Amino acid sequence: MRASRRTFLRQSLAISAGFVGLSSYLTHARALTSPTWSPIKQWLELPAGFTAKIISRWGDKMSDGFFVPNRHDGMATFDINGRVVLIRNHENSPTPTEFGPFNQDEALFRKLAKANFFDYGSGEKPGLGGTTTVVYDEASQTVREQYLSLIGTNRNCAGGLTPWNTWISCEEDVTPAGNGHETAHGYNFEIPATGMPATGKGLIEPVPLREMGRFNHEAVCVDPTTSIVYQTEDSSDSLIYRYLPKTPGKLHQGGVLQALVVLDQPGLDTRNWEAQTVTINQPLAVRWLTLEDVEPTEDDLRLRGHAAGAALFARGEGMWFGNNEVYFACTNGGRELAGQVFKYVPSPYEGTSREKEVPGTLTLFAEPNDTDLLKSCDNLTVAPWGDVVLVEDKANSHIRGITPQGEIYTIGRNIGSDSELAGACFSPSGQTFFVNVQNEGLTLAVTGPWGKLRKG
Repeated sequence: MRASRRTFLRQSLAISAGFVGLSSYLTHARALTSPTWSPIKQWLELPAGFTAKIISRWGDKMSDGFFVPNRHDGMATFDINGRVVLIRNHENSPTPTEFGPFNQDEALFRKLAKANFFDYGSGEKPGLGGTTTVVYDEASQTVREQYLSLIGTNRNCAGGLTPWNTWISCEEDVTPAGNGHETAHGYNFEIPATGMPATGKGLIEPVPLREMGRFNHEAVCVDPTTSIVYQTEDSSDSLIYRYLPKTPGKLHQGGVLQALVVLDQPGLDTRNWEAQTVTINQPLAVRWLTLEDVEPTEDDLRLRGHAAGAALFARGEGMWFGNNEVYFACTNGGRELAGQVFKYVPSPYEGTSREKEVPGTLTLFAEPNDTDLLKSCDNLTVAPWGDVVLVEDKANSHIRGITPQGEIYTIGRNIGSDSELAGACFSPSGQTFFVNVQNEGLTLAVTGPWGKLRKG
């Protein structure tokens, strides 16, 4: 196994052309001056020629009068009328209240009606998770406006963008109704990038996408050809799901929820904890199992799915559609619990009765079992040049790239705190990379010669 580690290290160094070691190629990013943040505080180390600046931070006053909430997580960008619209999750629970958008201001909280919240918590314990929308001028690198777009949910971790310019925000929380909660949690919500037609912008009506299932949601992605939605679940014994909407682009009109099954290997454990049951670059044909009772009272959807043959995964996290493939991270997969990245290639007949003629395939794309290369992979995206770019859910977390050949390289590192990085995504132009420092509630915009990072 040590030879394998050396091989990965050689690959990482070879593809980092011009980077002659971490200490020599990294340069400090710049932070914007602020009355509450030190202008010399350094948050990211990046390759020479790259800079980062804070564009939004926890506690900033927003355009709608509320405050930027804390615990920034998954994000995506949209091109709306020449402006970059960034929709950002906030992984907040009802407490601590200072993490929410009201800054413990009772009067500010009372500005919203009960109907604005998914879970009002009887006015005493409202959900403080949700989303904010940031309108960003890429040319001037300034925020034009930002506002609250979803409130009353719990632990909005990741999500995914759709081809019809919406963001699906996912609750990583299955709190039942009762004990101060007016409704059960564990759902997805859809937020238009252009705002609601009735108001032009602002809060959406918080209607859950119930038929997409109630479980510990993490992330989603959508195949623009079929409108099929793929979903991850953050649990040590999680499943991979897909949602077949009755009407493409109209998720609220209902659909069918299914779980991934590896053909001829029912209940396959892909986690590779005890043995290497799944090997790198070995495509596995799959089928999809239709699930019943997708809004269970108990958190047992994955248990029933696995008992019926669905494959097991190690904490499904970030997910993205790119290169006509679905990429997703499993945070603690592999022998060293350091993480895996899988890719799924849909069938040319995906979601139809002919699918079994040419099944989709699941492939283990990366599993280095070496924390110098990968540790607790989390949110990911597909870069404009085709590589997977991901961030890590650990102290001293990195921004990593993975080439189509599976070679791993380092793009940057969090040196400002012990927080995880989150929300990795590029602007529609590909010129700006956005990332969050979660614990401090910071969103950074990274610019530089991205074209020089193209690998392969």
